[in-house]
Amino acid sequence: MPHEKPTTPEALQAALAESELQAQTLRSELEETNRGVLALYAELDSQAEQLRGATELKSRFLAYMSHEFRTPINSIRSITRLLLDRVDGPLTEEQERQVTFIQQNATEFAEMVDDLLDLAKVEAGRVEISPAWFEMVDLFSALRGMFKPVLTNPDVNLVFEEPKDIPKLYTDDRKLSQILRNFISNALKFTPRGEVRVSAQLAGPGHVTFSVADTGIGIAADFHESIFEDFSQVQSPLQKRLRGTGLGLSLSKKLAQLLGGSVRLQSAPGKGSVFSVTLPVQWEGAPAE
Repeated sequence: MPHEKPTTPEALQAALAESELQAQTLRSELEETNRGVLALYAELDSQAEQLRGATELKSRFLAYMSHEFRTPINSIRSITRLLLDRVDGPLTEEQERQVTFIQQNATEFAEMVDDLLDLAKVEAGRVEISPAWFEMVDLFSALRGMFKPVLTNPDVNLVFEEPKDIPKLYTDDRKLSQILRNFISNALKFTPRGEVRVSAQLAGPGHVTFSVADTGIGIAADFHESIFEDFSQVQSPLQKRLRGTGLGLSLSKKLAQLLGGSVRLQSAPGKGSVFSVTLPVQWEGAPAE
């Protein structure tokens, strides 16, 4: 074996000095990195605060404008109702057509205002959940009665399947009803003929899935995610003819999340759509029956 030279004090001292220099350099680099990270965190906090402020301003603006719009909208709807009831005398066929057109547009405007106000409340965190025990059959019965007056297309049937083996639910039935109303309204709007079928079934332990299936125009897979975003609308010949706010599905998704659930879409062009919402049978904090 070759004989190793003994380490001299001078060589050891030089190695220690070099190690100390390397350690100082490393400490300086770490301090510089820490300062950069702290600056980045400060910038992110500042941007987050600005974003919260902008969101709050947007929510307040939407809420204010929604309230301001309600009075003239309600006045228009009241006047058209009086005219159609012939309170001030008979209408010609053309006058009735024009007044009906005004009434329909005022109703669409009122729905848009309601959606905007609800969306502003959700984004501002001001939506209160009011859970209670209720039976599915009662909810379906109320929805059936609600949509009966608006079923004007004889080529489309609205079917509510009788809920089977569904236990009592403990959640906010008004918000669940609002989600299903949005799904049903969209289905009826984009189903020229066939049927819209509403159903409920158990989905694993402690959850229920509510589905609204239609035989309508369907939606391409590219739009399945974006359709639940604010003001999103699918471009189609039927969409151009039927105006909408593009808020109903976005609002439904947010309400479902508040209730501890989620929404889903299954659809293909020309093959109809199935919009569904899955919720826990008992919202968190449910008391004993």
